[in-house]
Amino acid sequence: MTDHYTSLGLSSAATLADVKKAFRQQASFWHPDRNAAPEAAARFRAVQEAYDVLSDADKRQAYDDNRRRNLLDSPIDTAREIWAAYFKPFNSLP
Repeated sequence: MTDHYTSLGLSSAATLADVKKAFRQQASFWHPDRNAAPEAAARFRAVQEAYDVLSDADKRQAYDDNRRRNLLDSPIDTAREIWAAYFKPFNSLP
């Protein structure tokens, strides 16, 4: 499961305005027409999916509920996934 908040570089306390601003910044940066990196298209899709979920109040509530439930079910596995997702962008730096 990908963390939509991490895809947009936000915390779970982000407002709708924060989500929109982060989406515009990330989408502009990762758009395949502007970014020649091999992972640009996949990152752009992840940013778009995150925005689709987090910008809709009902989808966001369901996502947050599921996220909390997963964290409680398996906190170690969830922590590993979050940790790996957080440091993944830095692994591609030279």
